Amino acid sequence: MAAYIKHRNMFVQVLLTIITLGIYTIYWFYQISMEMKNIANDTNASPALWTVLLFIPFGAFYSYYKFSELYEQISSEKFNRWLLFVLYLVFSPAVWFIVQTDLNRRADFQRGVVV
Repeated sequence: MAAYIKHRNMFVQVLLTIITLGIYTIYWFYQISMEMKNIANDTNASPALWTVLLFIPFGAFYSYYKFSELYEQISSEKFNRWLLFVLYLVFSPAVWFIVQTDLNRRADFQRGVVV
């Protein structure tokens, strides 16, 4: 059975981030990590741990790296994990856009929507 991918509207996500004062991004990080784990069928991935580590000063670097590594596995264009990791450190909204856009494409394909 193929992993279910949810299509998420970017405008609504930005609005939720503003309304929740950034808390939505933590929820997004966890949910996207879980979806990517299911797509990659990676039993070693631990999105819950990665999310908790976001609150520990140097643990966040580990979380960003593991997220980037998992995205590299499932990326349509085999996006380089190091590039995504550095982008996370420099300008994280770009990572949000790149990952969500790719997953939205997959969700549309899964639902049979022609783009």
